[in-house]
Amino acid sequence: MLQHILIIEDDADIAESLHYNFKREGFRSTIAESGEKGLRIALDEKATPSLIILDLMLPGMSGMELCRRLRREQLTEKTPIIMLTAKAAETDKIAGLDSGADDYVVKPFSVKEVIARVRAVLRRAEKEGSPRYEDSSLVVDFDDMRVKCGDANVRLTRKEFALLEHLIKNLGRVATRQQLLDNVWGYSYFGDTRTLDVHIRRLRQKMGECSGRIETVVGVGYRFIGSN
Repeated sequence: MLQHILIIEDDADIAESLHYNFKREGFRSTIAESGEKGLRIALDEKATPSLIILDLMLPGMSGMELCRRLRREQLTEKTPIIMLTAKAAETDKIAGLDSGADDYVVKPFSVKEVIARVRAVLRRAEKEGSPRYEDSSLVVDFDDMRVKCGDANVRLTRKEFALLEHLIKNLGRVATRQQLLDNVWGYSYFGDTRTLDVHIRRLRQKMGECSGRIETVVGVGYRFIGSN
């Protein structure tokens, strides 16, 4: 069965270009010209998309508002979302990621780049359900909370393991400081964000030669980049 891409974009030229190229690449796609229409399609159990391409500047319901709404719905809370926008400022990117987007593409863009990002996000989504991560030297068993780097067992606290698990399950995607605090410490946490940085530093120290897997994204947060 072909993977279904929902394109929520009010610019007809952009939407049709994406639709045509997705079809050429073996995907099935549907176009929604507004946030309201996109929401109806996304929540249709008979047509649930595998991934959503979401423009931020939409008539009526904005893309940011729609993204937050999709993340609150059980049917779409884990559906990958790639935002398209003309806003290139760092603050806009952080806002998009914080609202629940998996990736962010700035207009004007290359259709080939968008397709490559779609494939990458879909691959990542498939791996998230796996109970185990493994690359050339790092093995993480999520069920048993075991970590091994090369021949060495890595002993982590629960918070350190939760941080590593969240980063791995978002492989290649930037996790903002606020997202990590919300997911690992809980939505009720209002403490100093330096607590997070201290835990990341300790996590890296314990991971030894595998510490390079965790990349700092200055001014934003952290990203797990996998095997070097």
